[in-house]
Amino acid sequence: MKAASARPRPGGASASHTARGPAEALFEWEGRDKSGKVVRGETRAAGEAMVQAALRRQGVRVTRLRKRRTAGGTRIAQKDIAVFTRQLAAMMSAGVPLLQAFDIVARGTRHAGMARMLGEIRADVEVGSSLSVAFRRHPRQFDELYCNLIEAGEAGGILEPLLDRLALYQQKTMALRAKIRSALMYPTAVMVVAFAVMAVIMVFVIPSFKDVFKSFGAELPAPTRVVIAMSDAVVEWWVPLLVVLVGGAVALVQGWRGSPGLRAAGDAALLRVPVFGELVRKAVVARWTRTLATMTGAGVPLVEALHSVGGAAGNAVYGRATEAIQREVSTGTSLTSAMRGTGVFPPMVLQMSGIGEESGSLEHMLAKAAEIYEDEVDEMVKGLSSLMEPFIIVFLGTLIGGTVVSMYLPIFEMGSVV
Repeated sequence: MKAASARPRPGGASASHTARGPAEALFEWEGRDKSGKVVRGETRAAGEAMVQAALRRQGVRVTRLRKRRTAGGTRIAQKDIAVFTRQLAAMMSAGVPLLQAFDIVARGTRHAGMARMLGEIRADVEVGSSLSVAFRRHPRQFDELYCNLIEAGEAGGILEPLLDRLALYQQKTMALRAKIRSALMYPTAVMVVAFAVMAVIMVFVIPSFKDVFKSFGAELPAPTRVVIAMSDAVVEWWVPLLVVLVGGAVALVQGWRGSPGLRAAGDAALLRVPVFGELVRKAVVARWTRTLATMTGAGVPLVEALHSVGGAAGNAVYGRATEAIQREVSTGTSLTSAMRGTGVFPPMVLQMSGIGEESGSLEHMLAKAAEIYEDEVDEMVKGLSSLMEPFIIVFLGTLIGGTVVSMYLPIFEMGSVV
């Protein structure tokens, strides 16, 4: 026999409006009821003591209790969340009840973690929690922007159209990220291949040449001596070099994630990189305007919307600019004037924002600006490969070609003497 899961929520669902209390976990338990029958179930609570107390009130004597790893600890791709949002919007549009919609989506997914998470959200909603609060219990999958939009849809009674809007926003955002990744993939792949080729040359090829050169009995050219010295260093110290490279990369990633100052400096430097900096800037502006258009279109107040927009921009420079805009707007300054004061927004975006404020169509104008910059990112990505090919050819020719020529110089000199 499996008892209904106990779900203690002090103060009710309304008290958990933003779910900022202690993090809850899912506990599996087994015990005996008042009649002595074995009962089992699951309970979501902040700790084992709360589970014990809740089950005692139900007359259950616990014999086994353990914390279960929930879906919040599994990796669920953003694409899965976007597909779920689209499916939920379609089923609500077709008149399918919310709880039944969760059942259908959970049965249709092949991702075990996704199905488990949807089951937990459905159970929360079934016992009276609002949908936004249920989503907030899974912050790794549903960020602040997502939950704020769902909350606005519930408050305004427009959850169905808002889910459609949210699904469109996710689709546009993922498409933009895919374009940026494709632009970065080509030069990254070239760098990796060049590094691998140079490692093979340094470790296996140059030592063979070195043995041949010993029989020449003449002084080697300076470029050849430099390359041989580099090869000797790599062969002798390859383990410490590898440790330094891997450790440096790990330290950089961890510092980037854990240090807001380092991340802000890196984001600022990225915007100043030739070609790539302009691409990143256009992508960030497109994401910023798209997010704000989605939030304002959902009826979220401008000051509150700006709180989510800064984090969604994906760049610390624009995140700080958004904080400054939020402060200015909260004191009565117009959005366009506050944006102009930051100095990070292009004139076209400022003009479209100003027109939107004056005409009362801010959402429409921001969405138009987002579309324009998304198209510009698309065009830049298409032209980036042809633009970078000359630089990549020069880089590979200098690195690998220079190394090979340096190793053949003694042979050429010996041939000229003969």
